[in-house]
Amino acid sequence: MSVVTLIPGDGIGPEITQSIKDIFAAAGADVQWDEQLAGQVALDKYGELIPQTLVESLKQHKVGLKGPISTPIGKGFKSINVSLRQMFNLYANIRPGKSIKGVETPFTDVDVVIFRENTEGLYSGLEIWDEKNQIADALNRISYKGSERLLRAAFEYARKHGRKKVTIVHKANILKLSSGLFLKVGLEVAKEYPDIECEERIVDNMCMQLVRNPGMYDILASTNLFGDILSDLVAGLVGGLGVTPGANIGDDLAIFEAVHGSAPDIAGQNKANPTAMLKSALMMLHHLGQGNVADRIEKALHDTLAIKEECTGDMGGRCSTTTFTQNVINKL
Repeated sequence: MSVVTLIPGDGIGPEITQSIKDIFAAAGADVQWDEQLAGQVALDKYGELIPQTLVESLKQHKVGLKGPISTPIGKGFKSINVSLRQMFNLYANIRPGKSIKGVETPFTDVDVVIFRENTEGLYSGLEIWDEKNQIADALNRISYKGSERLLRAAFEYARKHGRKKVTIVHKANILKLSSGLFLKVGLEVAKEYPDIECEERIVDNMCMQLVRNPGMYDILASTNLFGDILSDLVAGLVGGLGVTPGANIGDDLAIFEAVHGSAPDIAGQNKANPTAMLKSALMMLHHLGQGNVADRIEKALHDTLAIKEECTGDMGGRCSTTTFTQNVINKL
């Protein structure tokens, strides 16, 4: 039995989390949940966004599944997602984007996995405000170690999953020291994986190539800001954030998450699409060594998504969250 720290989150989070719990129970997934609060609900109850009970649960169980969380607007509140990634050194953000039958998009052959460095770069939070000159500076911190472990994770993933190519995405033509270091390290690491093709692309050209011919690409590895942008671009190619999973992986702890927002405008209305949360949970099952259960659930999910009238409103159907969940369960 695997114990997982479950963070329902805010807004639609509790509704889509319940969907995952119901589907996992029906499929016989060998998972026990330890539910913990974070975000606005935790702030209201405990006076802090990330309670110590959540931190201790993650340290103990080493695996978490997180719903969407809203960081309160205003000074003094740091992004909860960024805080958790830095707190547990979850340096690899992994975002698969794969075409799904029944989800209408301009392309049908997208199968791209993005490896985004998750703890440094422009998201380090190293900013300076010059009051006299009214200038804001942000430090783009890129380290050899941070680059090496992210790029090695990308090549290891390629080898483990039978992927053929890793594309290093950078802006070394302009950011010669920071982005240049990331590219240099990537080319060094690539020499240790002669069975994996390696190429490099400047980030603006990469964006153009993805919207012209995404089938040419396999695994993309990039720094924090560029990886963030590319992740949403690829999500758009396969149907949006509502069908896209995400994972934050470190050396000894992993948090899987729905990458979309908390959608407070529809919270509590039984309208939310749980697909992204479910696909993230399936990544978690593979991580826990329960690939057979994950594959069964994924097939049931895709069979449901292929029938528009069995989907939620954002996918062109008329089903509620609970009805969509039951449709998936019926196909297990």
